[in-house]
Amino acid sequence: MQNQISELVAAILASKKESGGVSHIVWIGAGGSNGGNYAAQYFMEHEATELVSYSYTSNEFVHAIPKFVGPKTVVVAVSMRGTAETIEAARVARACGATTVAIYVDESALTDVCEYQIPYQSLAVDQTNQSRSNAAITLRLAIEFVQQTEGYKYYQDACAGFELVDPIYKKAFAYCQPLAQKWAQENVHRPTVNILANGPLMGAAYVFAICNVQEMLQMDAVTTNNCDFFHGPFEVVDKTSSIFLLMSSGRNRANDERALRFLNRFAGENTYVLDAKELGIYDIKDSVNEYFNHLIFSPILNNVYMRALSQTTNKDYTTRRYMWKEQY
Repeated sequence: MQNQISELVAAILASKKESGGVSHIVWIGAGGSNGGNYAAQYFMEHEATELVSYSYTSNEFVHAIPKFVGPKTVVVAVSMRGTAETIEAARVARACGATTVAIYVDESALTDVCEYQIPYQSLAVDQTNQSRSNAAITLRLAIEFVQQTEGYKYYQDACAGFELVDPIYKKAFAYCQPLAQKWAQENVHRPTVNILANGPLMGAAYVFAICNVQEMLQMDAVTTNNCDFFHGPFEVVDKTSSIFLLMSSGRNRANDERALRFLNRFAGENTYVLDAKELGIYDIKDSVNEYFNHLIFSPILNNVYMRALSQTTNKDYTTRRYMWKEQY
């Protein structure tokens, strides 16, 4: 997979030499695909010094196209089956002269529109190798673009990290089963799940809230950055609140620890902590493991915690009220 992505990035950069190279990378998706792009965006925000990276939900991109989008832009459009808004976003990007890359599971009009295509494996399928999920593919692309344009000091550490993702996930999957069952039993009648995260885990928290809890279980959920938690949202916390705190590895862990200290004082036993230290992310080298948080947390939240809550609430997570049924 890494060789395939390396060759694709080299081909894109070679095709752009005569037009001045690549100046911007844009990540596009809707819903879970949009949230899954967060790891790539977070990496580029913190490591790229020349390439500029932006992430947009598909329909925002369609209706408010950034003026920089043009021949020096690469647009990476992610959609499992070909979401209409994402297909249109890819069309708009091509019309502006951008190079487009489709990240997909099933072929669709998206793969027809985009010049380049990379298939991925759905994180929700038990047989999936999590190093080939949509978030893993886009993170690989981000790392490769930085490596080939300006160099990345920890490139080899990152490549080695991808080899560890699936083994770490499988161990964490087994480890979290009884913990998730207990959490689900304790939260079966809670009206709202308050999900707190920051830094490298904001994408995983967002996907857990909007896709896993709200979409799949039709329960309410709120995502809060635990830095901004102290600038308003903490006023709703008491010992009846359901709090789900994601604790990351890396530089922003200090913010998670600050939130935990407060929650231990005022939210009591209703605070649930899912910690990178317990999930095995530190098996990946400290130089890069910060960027791998999403790749482990997101499938654990979907495949362990969401499924456990589905079971205890007797809600079939494959059913929907509006999605694919109504006009929207």
